[in-house]
Amino acid sequence: MTSSSGNPGGTTAITTAPPSHQTAPEAEAKTPRRLMASIAPATFSISLIWGAVPSILLALQVQQAFGEDAKVAVLALVSTFGAFAAMIAQPVAGALSDRTRSRFGKRAPWIVLGSLCGGLALIGLAFASNLVFLILAWVMVQISFNFAQAPLSAIMPDRVPRAVRGTFAAILGLGSMFGSLGGQILASSFSKNIPAAYLLLGGFAIIILTLFVVLNPDRSSTDTVVETFVVRSFAHTFWVSPVKHPDFFWAFTSRLLTYTGYFVVVGYKLYILQDYIGLGKDAIALIPVVGLVSLGGLLFSTLAAGKLSDHLGRRKPFVFVSGLVVATALFIPSVLPSVTGMLIMAGLAGFGFGCFQAVDAALISEVLPSDRSFAKDLGVVNMAVTLPQILAPAFAGLIVLTFGYALLFPVGAAISILGAISVIPVQSVK
Repeated sequence: MTSSSGNPGGTTAITTAPPSHQTAPEAEAKTPRRLMASIAPATFSISLIWGAVPSILLALQVQQAFGEDAKVAVLALVSTFGAFAAMIAQPVAGALSDRTRSRFGKRAPWIVLGSLCGGLALIGLAFASNLVFLILAWVMVQISFNFAQAPLSAIMPDRVPRAVRGTFAAILGLGSMFGSLGGQILASSFSKNIPAAYLLLGGFAIIILTLFVVLNPDRSSTDTVVETFVVRSFAHTFWVSPVKHPDFFWAFTSRLLTYTGYFVVVGYKLYILQDYIGLGKDAIALIPVVGLVSLGGLLFSTLAAGKLSDHLGRRKPFVFVSGLVVATALFIPSVLPSVTGMLIMAGLAGFGFGCFQAVDAALISEVLPSDRSFAKDLGVVNMAVTLPQILAPAFAGLIVLTFGYALLFPVGAAISILGAISVIPVQSVK
């Protein structure tokens, strides 16, 4: 991906003011405790939606509206539209955030506005009565909450010193994974009242993200000088250039593949439990159990990995090993197609993915192409997080329709192995 700090097309770039962590070195000594404490709930509130809606609530809504025979194809179609919306929304939101001038700072207006629009979109999704409205509502949910998530992701490179980014990334990872797993548990609890779940998710996100902005005010950006926006330059950001930014390319690729492998299986677990394991309607009751088992593995690895990574000053070994652990876990149900196999997979995958999330965000923050466009670059990077979670049901649906459920597990494992290998070429981070 090329950086907007370049000068394509002969346009003269205007020098931006350096980020706050560069203009005030004395502020690097310690990340504000309030920021450390409140970033997890903020991340949790958005991840709760990604955990609850695509793989469970939306899957149930599709199943109820279109029947058993059409559910896989319809969910794949709806998910595909949502995935493309998410792919565009994150970098666009990041670029707008990087260039925003307001007395509330660059990030806050978009975080609040995105959550408000996302909450309204969830209400629309709750009452979508046909395929067209279902797609439109889900696309609006994707756009809105990605407009909140991209600026939120820029908080770490904006305001957190490198020495504690592993710890901060671990807190982010905990918020994200607790949200994802909590969303699955919440969704299963509201399986018979889907509209209420959508209302609860939207209202919670609005409250938590607004509180985050109020508790962590950013400095005014009204006097910030920003670069001239060049459409061609921005379009180039969708391409990760292995020549210009090789470390960024490989870190992005590692994240994309690891998340894809994980969510091809985990993001489709409702239908796996129903059809592959054979639980039928009883699958809903097992979702919270699977989530809690995964959470056990997640907690252990996330709490340890972030601090240990900071202490050792190393990121790559953690990312590499965690990718292999995830791959091993995802393969288990193919040889043990039972509830036991799913529970073993959940615990081991939670352990590996928790370690990955705890360290990968810190690694990414250290290979960004430009210090002038954190939110835009992270918006592009976050495509590697958002797309697998949203597109996984579509990709998994294609595999199931063509080859059956059994192939999901080796495919997910193989993709995760490639994700682990992809971090090896990163040179600027140990």
